[in-house]
Amino acid sequence: MSKGRPLPMPADVAAAFDAFPPVIGRGLRGLRGLIFKTAGRLDGVGPLTETLKWGELAYLTEASGSGTTIRLGWLRPSESYCAVLFNCKTTLVETFRERFPDEFAYQKNRAVLLDM
Repeated sequence: MSKGRPLPMPADVAAAFDAFPPVIGRGLRGLRGLIFKTAGRLDGVGPLTETLKWGELAYLTEASGSGTTIRLGWLRPSESYCAVLFNCKTTLVETFRERFPDEFAYQKNRAVLLDM
């Protein structure tokens, strides 16, 4: 667990990163760094737990229970799109759509898609 900067990855998380095509893996590693950096700047977030949920990279605030789990993944068969996935019961994707209508692609109410 870490508040502001990533600690060494758990072995299963590192293996999941290594399983992605190189361009996707680099993009997801960049997103990982951004998640840790952002969490470190926000009061009340606390340390992050990095794990796998449903086979996807997952970042959660077990200690504080704040926010919602963020998952990172790759939407096959796309060669270049990474996904930032959220619980579909939240309004996070809707909020991204409202604030950034042309900057990202979206998948229903569950993912923000980033072209690597």
